[in-house]
Amino acid sequence: MNLFLEYQKRIFKILKKLEKKKLIQIPSKLYLTVELPPRNQKADISCNAAMILAKLNKNSPVKLAEILKKHLLINFKEFKSIEIAGPGFLNICFHISFWKKYLTKVIKLDSKFGSSRILKRKYNIEFVSANPTGPLHVGHCRGAILGDTLSNLLSFNGNNVTKEYYVNDYGVQIKNFVFSVYCRILEILKGQPFPKDKDLYPGDYIINIAKKIIKNKSIKSFDNFDKIYAKLSLESLKYSIQLITNNLILLGIKHDNFVYESKLINKKMVSKIVKKLKNKNYIYRGKLESPKGEQNINWKRRDLLLFKSTLFGDDSDRALQKADGTWTYFAADMAYHAHKISRKFDVLINILGADHAGYTKRITSATKAISNNKVNLICKVSQLVKLFKKGEPFKMSKRTGDYITVDDLIKEVGKDSTRFMMLSRSNDVELDFDFEKVTEKSKDNPVFYVQYAYARINSIFRSLKLSLKTKIKLDNKKFTLNEYEIEILKKISEWPKCVELSSNKLEPHRIPFYLYELVSLFHSYWNLGNDNKEFRFVSDSDVQNTSRLVLLQCLSIVIKNGMSILGVSTPTSM
Repeated sequence: MNLFLEYQKRIFKILKKLEKKKLIQIPSKLYLTVELPPRNQKADISCNAAMILAKLNKNSPVKLAEILKKHLLINFKEFKSIEIAGPGFLNICFHISFWKKYLTKVIKLDSKFGSSRILKRKYNIEFVSANPTGPLHVGHCRGAILGDTLSNLLSFNGNNVTKEYYVNDYGVQIKNFVFSVYCRILEILKGQPFPKDKDLYPGDYIINIAKKIIKNKSIKSFDNFDKIYAKLSLESLKYSIQLITNNLILLGIKHDNFVYESKLINKKMVSKIVKKLKNKNYIYRGKLESPKGEQNINWKRRDLLLFKSTLFGDDSDRALQKADGTWTYFAADMAYHAHKISRKFDVLINILGADHAGYTKRITSATKAISNNKVNLICKVSQLVKLFKKGEPFKMSKRTGDYITVDDLIKEVGKDSTRFMMLSRSNDVELDFDFEKVTEKSKDNPVFYVQYAYARINSIFRSLKLSLKTKIKLDNKKFTLNEYEIEILKKISEWPKCVELSSNKLEPHRIPFYLYELVSLFHSYWNLGNDNKEFRFVSDSDVQNTSRLVLLQCLSIVIKNGMSILGVSTPTSM
């Protein structure tokens, strides 16, 4: 129910009729827009038709606007008036009866209000995908929330979304992780000191994993690391993944699917995709130049197995094997994306950390090569988060060894504040996370301000002994809204547009911005009632105006739907 898109289409039809009557000319590409006008202009919607048609029709925008105004008023009975503003904008006001019908539609749609559900597509969104060698830290947190919220947003619009975690359980870091667990087991059982090796993982969580493995008694003896490595690796990774999923649950995140790198390699899927690309002449043996900007005295030009990623827009061809003959991470990732493609998704989305920004071109190149340019891979980079408290960089306890965990963050500020604030900036810019700001109860704390609006609405209905779901009949003759209430309603009408834009551009940060602007109008109006009884929603436990109650119901629907997409709660009292 996108009001602006609807009238964009309807006005365009009128323009086409006028063209048939040879009253105007329309270009092949018409960039017609219908928007909310600036707040200082008392109108409901604004259209740029006259301005974009003026040059072709050899007329001034204002004169053409006069012609269009006449025809629009004839064709749209819901238009109360049209004013010509500035250089030729058509500023349109609706009859109050239009807004009554609009409110009724919002109430009827309820949890579906804002969803376009026009184009249903099958999405795979891969996010987090941190090495399973420890708990999630703050650096993972932003990407995790971005991926989950994006999934919620696309699902809200009727798309089929699979939330996926790629487990990098293969390689040197896994061997070091498993050996770290082994050393902690020996420390617990035999008192052997934990080695001071920079490649090992010193965190307390390793001790906890070691204790669990000892307790479950699945491994009888720990005398020979190599002999028990396979079993110890499975057990260690099991508890590590359990720790990560628990971290994610704290953030309100649950993945639909976990794909393990080791399984892809063991099933020879890397070899298979390499063979497939060889047959397409996309793989060859050659030598790479030394990486730009790096001075490595140990660098040697070696004969390597290379993928022709430059054919698909990358800056350089990429190695698929290391000097020892084992597969590179990129080769395994190619196999993983081939696995994604085989599952027939319409769109693949990868949420990458800031340290993987340079990885985007090579994996999109690989996806193009594997799918014959039929599958679209979109990479969204989640930039760094800087923690502050009282204006100073903030450091919490580092019981995990060398970083701040998601668990620490949630204990400090809670899930709701974490999710809302992590989405308060576009993912491609760094984010300053201020602990003071997200815990204070004021308008400067956006999550509190939005939640407080929902709680206030609930308090009004409680005072009347009504539910937010109570059906309130609107009388045509008595239906009325003042200019402040119309402003709130106009902002409500922008919600479907916000959802559509956020979904199309894959930019969920637009939603918290919108919600803050919406509730700011509500809180400002509430404050007017402190000085003037005319603006109060309830006076002496009596309803001032039933129209206002329905408006509040619609407002609560938008807040609820928006916060649900963000994964943030809407408390009924605060």
